[in-house]
Amino acid sequence: MSAILRISDLSVHYGGIEALKGISFDVEEGAIVTLIGANGAGKSTTLRAISGLVRPSGGFIQYRGADITGMDARRIVEKGLSMVPEGRRVFPNLTVLENLKIGAFLRTDDKEIKRDIERVYALFPRLKERHWQMAGTLSGGEQQMLAVGRAMMAKPAVLMMDEPSLGLAPLVVKDIFDTILKLNAEGITILLVEQNANAALKIAHTGYVLETGLCTLHGTGMELLKDEKVREAYLGRTKAERNREREG
Repeated sequence: MSAILRISDLSVHYGGIEALKGISFDVEEGAIVTLIGANGAGKSTTLRAISGLVRPSGGFIQYRGADITGMDARRIVEKGLSMVPEGRRVFPNLTVLENLKIGAFLRTDDKEIKRDIERVYALFPRLKERHWQMAGTLSGGEQQMLAVGRAMMAKPAVLMMDEPSLGLAPLVVKDIFDTILKLNAEGITILLVEQNANAALKIAHTGYVLETGLCTLHGTGMELLKDEKVREAYLGRTKAERNREREG
């Protein structure tokens, strides 16, 4: 596999605060890549910089070998990168169908748009059942499905997802991660930011650990799952558990 997305020495400042301090990583085409780390580590900022929502203060972002650093968010979507934002951010006073159509606002291929709406409904049958329902009246899990479906309407080659499991019940979280695997199996490259490090690393081909704006560790998903520091910091393994293992 070759890198479809390459982040090189990327820095982002918010006023006097340096949110990213020169991180570098590759996203291989067709892979699931996850960024894990504590709150404030710079994970969401990374996605926002790639999406054109914040302007980097240094470094480069390359997509399919072309420099897209600081490019307008609209052009980023046109090129094939789409994001599912943290907190879902559906349009509450619009219907499910209207939200999906907004995801296709840059497209003019009406027949293909209709086919892609049906594709989203096949992926999320509950959205089809509620297609005339106002998005604000959906459950949290249904809103997350809608946010994913809306992003898919832009026909992305790379789908970025910011905390897709946040605030959802365990069964719904499983459904969302199953959906990520289905989309990846269809050939979509996934860049996933996720607090649920255990679930994210289990499905990821590659993972990167971010700490206070720096990329401090990387490896395959399985390697990071087994890493002692990762297990203690992000997978809930405590010193007492380690001591019990030694005593056993």
